[in-house]
Amino acid sequence: MLLHESVDGLNIKHDGVYVDVTFGGGGHSKEILKRLGDEGRLFAFDQDEDALQNAIDDGRFQLINQNFRYLKQFLKFYGIRKVDGILADFGVSSHQFDEAERGFSIRFNADLDMRMNRNNELSAYEVVNTYSQEDLASVLYQYGELRNARAMAKTIEASRSDAPIKTTDELKTVLAGFLPKMKENKILAQIYQAIRIEVNQEIEVLKEFLLQVPDMLEKGGRLSMISYHSLEDRLVKRFIRAGKFEGEPEKDFYGNIDVPLKKVGGLIVPSAEEIARNNRARSAKLRIAERI
Repeated sequence: MLLHESVDGLNIKHDGVYVDVTFGGGGHSKEILKRLGDEGRLFAFDQDEDALQNAIDDGRFQLINQNFRYLKQFLKFYGIRKVDGILADFGVSSHQFDEAERGFSIRFNADLDMRMNRNNELSAYEVVNTYSQEDLASVLYQYGELRNARAMAKTIEASRSDAPIKTTDELKTVLAGFLPKMKENKILAQIYQAIRIEVNQEIEVLKEFLLQVPDMLEKGGRLSMISYHSLEDRLVKRFIRAGKFEGEPEKDFYGNIDVPLKKVGGLIVPSAEEIARNNRARSAKLRIAERI
């Protein structure tokens, strides 16, 4: 998604050090490497072991099989304390969506899983079958922005008291009363999104990542971030503007706003042509910031 626009946003220097924190299929990394000189370096993160098969055979490239919440820790291991640019394409990779057994897509029946890192203990099964009605309602409301989250949670709890809900099709059947034909896919996508965010701690991970960025970027270094839902985008926008997630930005002695980043340009969204090629791009939003 937004391949050229997001890499353009990094304003790549030939001898710079860059990080792609969401490697996936390697598309963004390959584009960064095209623009790097022989002295440049690129580090990439991906917690999904499936991504390892996409590793790029290039002496300038290093793939780290870890969650990007550990950005600073693992770059330090490789002797990197500052970088010239960081790219992040949040959300689920095309590979994860297209692998039916992973349980990410509303198109397939699969076990309730949704783990980006299959070594993690918490899966969609545990969220659906073991969370209290109150906690489940909170997940559906906060992360899926579903107005009838309480009623959905009550229905799930009533059903699982007879037998566990094991598959995505079983979950659809349980919640059939909340899925009117004209809106079925939209509401299912919101339900899946909510459970997936909880399983993978996506909001906590995003916050931990953003808080590390100012320390990791050189002055003038760029941050290029693509988000796919309003929860992510609000956090990204807020952090760029205020350097924090809540409250007003810090001010210096003279009353000037003291924040580590400044936005570069405005919001960038995919072209009609890109959306026509890939319908998943329709919700993508790119924001670019620079270290002050």
